[in-house]
This record gives sequence, C-alpha cells and structure tokens, in this order.
Amino acid sequence: MPLPFLTAEPDEVALPHDDHERWRRPYRPGPWRVAIGALLLLVASFMLLATMIIAFAGAWSGAAVCLAAALAVVGAAGRLLRAGVWVSGSGLRRVGFFATRSLKWQQVAGVRTVQQPVRWLGLPRTVQGQALTVAVQGGSEQPLLLTDHDADFLSRPEAFERAADAVEAWADEYRGVPVG
Repeated sequence: MPLPFLTAEPDEVALPHDDHERWRRPYRPGPWRVAIGALLLLVASFMLLATMIIAFAGAWSGAAVCLAAALAVVGAAGRLLRAGVWVSGSGLRRVGFFATRSLKWQQVAGVRTVQQPVRWLGLPRTVQGQALTVAVQGGSEQPLLLTDHDADFLSRPEAFERAADAVEAWADEYRGVPVG
C-alpha cells in the first residue's frame, strides 16, 4: 500500500486526506514545542507512578490529589501541542494555550508577513523578527498568527516561510468564497 505522506518531498505538505472542511495545521509542530510537550508527558508519567505508589500505601486522598495533578499536566501538554494556526475551507483558527479564536474567511481582509518586534518563545523578551498577521474586516486588532521566534519556528526560518506561504495561500483561495 503506498503511503504518499511518508514519501513527500520536505518542501511539500502531503496529507493523508483531501477534505478541505477538516481543520488542519498547515505546518508541522516545531522541535521546541514537541520537546516541551514530551518533557511534560515524562513528568506526568512519574506523577502517575507516584499516584500508584501512594494508592498502594492506602492514602487515597493523597493519591486523588496526585492523580488530578498528573491529569492536569497531561492536559497542559496536549493543549500545548495543539496550539498554533489551523485552517479549513470555512475559516482560520488560532489555537492558544488558554483561548481559541476562529474567523470565517469572509471576515478576513488579508493575511501578510511583516517585520516587527516579536516575542522570543512567547516570553516577555522581544527581538526583531517576522510575523504573520491577519487583518479583519472592521479593523479590530488581532493577535499575531505566527512568528519566526515562536516554539514552532525558532532557528527554522525556511519552515516559517513555508508555513506563512501556506496560510496566505489558504486565505487567497477561500476569501470571498461563500461557505456551502
């Protein structure tokens, strides 16, 4: 059975499905995001082991607290790995750690890459870099979609360019197209 998504060229994003109504991330998560998620899952596994030891010792309230903390860490890792920009035929979705915002393509006035100060790995420190911004009809201020210094693209400028081009291509293709 051919697996085209495993044999795709590195510059191409081959997906195992062609459903444009399904939400998808037009880029792969970066190594920083994956490493932090893996580290959180490793910590959660130790917390679950501690939960089991505490439960075998008979301290059920302590085991419940430890289990709740481990599940919170697993949830945080999952949310961290889902964060990013997602697109579909119906719109653009920016998934953050605490909030998600979706826009229909008809609300999007434009998507473009700009040079500006950006946060380094989401921390308060700012550096000069590139950011993918979205302009909404009506002029409301929107958060940045992607930056070349976030957890997905730090030290990977070519990956940022491909992701920004992919999101811009989705915007160009679906803006003004009525959702059926």
